[in-house]
Amino acid sequence: MRAVQVVSLDGPGAIRLTDLDAPRPTPQQVLIDVHAAGVAYPDVLLSRGEYQFKPELPFVPGSEVAGTVRSAPEGSGFAPGDRVAAFPAFGGFAEQVATDPAVVFPLPDRMPFTAGAGVPMNCLTVHFALTRRGRLRAGETVLVHGAAGGVGTAAVQLARALGAKVIAVVSTEAKAETARRAGAHETVLAGGFRAAVAELTGGRGVDVVVDPVGGDRFTDSLRSLAPEGRLLVIGFTGGEIPTVKVNRLLHNNVDVVGVGWGAFWLPRPDYLREQWDELLPHLEAGHLDPLTGSVHPLERAADALRELDERTATGKVVLTVR
Repeated sequence: MRAVQVVSLDGPGAIRLTDLDAPRPTPQQVLIDVHAAGVAYPDVLLSRGEYQFKPELPFVPGSEVAGTVRSAPEGSGFAPGDRVAAFPAFGGFAEQVATDPAVVFPLPDRMPFTAGAGVPMNCLTVHFALTRRGRLRAGETVLVHGAAGGVGTAAVQLARALGAKVIAVVSTEAKAETARRAGAHETVLAGGFRAAVAELTGGRGVDVVVDPVGGDRFTDSLRSLAPEGRLLVIGFTGGEIPTVKVNRLLHNNVDVVGVGWGAFWLPRPDYLREQWDELLPHLEAGHLDPLTGSVHPLERAADALRELDERTATGKVVLTVR
C-alpha cells in the first residue's frame, strides 16, 4: 500500500511517500480502507520529534481517518462496507489502517469522507473542552481564538450548536469569513480583541474562552472573562507557552482550565464512544459539519503539514488517499 513516512525529525520536509506492506490486523482490530486522512498540528510536532509521544523512526503519522471497513471482529458493531471515521494513534497517512474498535465510529451517510476525516480529533477535543471542562451552558458567550483553523471552526460550530453566542478571534479579514461560515455570531481581529470584546459584551466579558493558540494574547483573554468565566487551555500553536499571575484569577473569580483530552480518555477509552454518541445528532443534522480547507493528495502531505506549521491554513486540512 502507499503510505507517507516521517524518515527524520527535520520537520514537514522530512516525510516521504513509500510503499509498505498492508497492515495485518489482529483478531481484535478493525481494518479500514482509508479514503481521507485529517492533518493536525500534532503531526507537525511529530515531524520534529517535539510531541509527547515519540515513535521510533521511520513511522507513518496521521491520527484521523475516514473510510470503509474492510474487516471487523465479531461483536465490534462494525461490518465490511460500513462508512466510518476513526482515531488511530498513528498510521493514518496510508491506504489502510488497523485499529481498535473503541476508536472507530459510524459516519453519517450525509458526510463525505473529506469532512469525516476532520471530525475525530478536533470535534472530540472541543466537545471535551466545552462540555466537561468548560461546563458550557446554553445562553453563555464563548470567545474562540484561532477561529478559522480546524480546532477553532469546530469550537465555533459546537458552541453554537449547544446554544452559546460565539465571538471569533481571527488574524485577517479572510479568516473572519471562514469563521462566519462556521457559524460565528461576531468576528474580531486578534490585534485589539480585548477592546472589541468589551464593546460587544457591554463591558461584561465572555463566559468561556477557547484558546488553542496561547502566546501573548493570554493575559488579555483573562481580562476578557466575565465573573466566574473559564479560560480553556487547549494548545500553543502560537509557539510560546504563556505564564499567568494567579492574582488575576482572584479579581473576577475566574478559572484557567487545562484541556488534556488525550490524557483523560487514554485510561478510559469507552469515553470516546460516549462523546461520539452525544455528537452524532449534531453531525446527522448538519449542525456540526467540519469546514474543509485545503485538500491535498497523499503525495503532497508535506505541503499540508507546512500549511499548519506556517499558520496559513483555514478550516480542516485533509489528505485524499483514494
